[in-house]
This record gives sequence, structure tokens and C-alpha cells, in this order.
Amino acid sequence: MKVIDTALPGVRIIEPQVFGDERGWFLESFSARRYRDTAGIDLVFVQDNVSRSTRGVLRGLHFQRTRPQGKLIQVTEGAVFDVAVDIDPRSATFGQHVAIELSADNHRQIWIPPGYAHGFCVISETATFQYKCTDYYDPDDEGGLAWNCPDLAIPWPERHPVLSAKDQRHPGLQAWARTLPR
Repeated sequence: MKVIDTALPGVRIIEPQVFGDERGWFLESFSARRYRDTAGIDLVFVQDNVSRSTRGVLRGLHFQRTRPQGKLIQVTEGAVFDVAVDIDPRSATFGQHVAIELSADNHRQIWIPPGYAHGFCVISETATFQYKCTDYYDPDDEGGLAWNCPDLAIPWPERHPVLSAKDQRHPGLQAWARTLPR
């Protein structure tokens, strides 16, 4: 397994070792001991989620306000453009993002520790997106940022994505930051 640090503290790209032959391939998608010792992920996962979306669907940018979730993400069918955004106003990387293509072909994973916003856009005909979470989803604690906030300058691959009604109403980074306690 190869672990690649990114420009955002704690956000890591993981390339699992893939064993293949004429029958197909095998990879270990998670092992608590290996991910702790190699990638520094030493949190307990309490919920696994799977979503399936079609080309052009953009989900995000989401986060939990008071009970942030760490997420270990992978794509098992198709491909997505995946994004993590630093939303800690005290951080030197506040408002910065990391983007990566995750696909069933490249087998990459991304670890996004608690405290980041997250979103993805489907760049294949369909994509099956799986992620492990370190805390339970709470709809009353959910927050979000506008996917197209100019302060974030994310180079999304889709100019007119398919969005949920909720994702169409998220504030930009600065508007959201003004709502935080001082």
C-alpha cells in the first residue's frame, strides 16, 4: 500500500496493493492495523455508505457541523472527481482544496479526516461510490458549502452539474464563515 500526503493536513491518497492475474484482481480495501500503521488512520469506523449516481451528478460540498466525520472513500464502479476542502478558519490552509480522480480502474482511496467539507462529481456514465465514516450521519448537524463558490476555485469537470435542491442552496465559504462563533 502506498500513502501519499496532500497539501491539506491529514488528507491522504491511498493506493492499495492490487494482486492480479488472468482471473481478475484482489485488493484489501481496509485493514485497521495496516491503515493505522501505514496511513495513520487510527479512528473507529461506525458507518459504511454506498451511493450510485449518473454522469454529471455533483454531491456536496458536505460536512457535519459539531460531530465531524472522517471518511475513507473509494469508487467501485466508474469514476468521480473527488474534493476535500479545509473549512477550519484557524487553519493555514482554510478554503484550500485537494481534488483527485477516484475510479474502479485506479483503485485509489482518499482519507479525509474529520473537519473537512467533501464533495464529488461523476465523470463516467455511472459511478458507485463507497465510504466508511468515523461518526454517524445526523441530518440536523449537516452543513454545506456552495459547490461553485469562487473563493474555493474548484475546477469541477462539469459546468452545469445535476444537484439536489439542498446542494443548490448552500452558502459560499465567506458567508458560511461569518455564521461561526467568534
